[in-house]
Amino acid sequence: MGSFIARQPNGLYCRFSKTVDCPTHVNMTKEDFLNNVTGTLDDREEGQEILDYYLRPFEEVENCYTDLNMSYKKFKKLLQVMKEPPEKRGWFAT
Repeated sequence: MGSFIARQPNGLYCRFSKTVDCPTHVNMTKEDFLNNVTGTLDDREEGQEILDYYLRPFEEVENCYTDLNMSYKKFKKLLQVMKEPPEKRGWFAT
């Protein structure tokens, strides 16, 4: 699998790419993901199946990260963003 979706500590979703070993999309709502904001889904049904059965724990985001394509400083700042309450949500894509 080249990527996975995880629920962030703030309840929103992120996409982690195993190709670049860092998050590529963060602070997605369920609708953002189902509306294919990542450009990786064939349809909404596939997205719902991923959320229902293949959602990964957030700890995998922290454990799979490497500093090859995103600096550790930027990753630590991004982790803070992913922990902020949804009302402060912003879009971040690498």
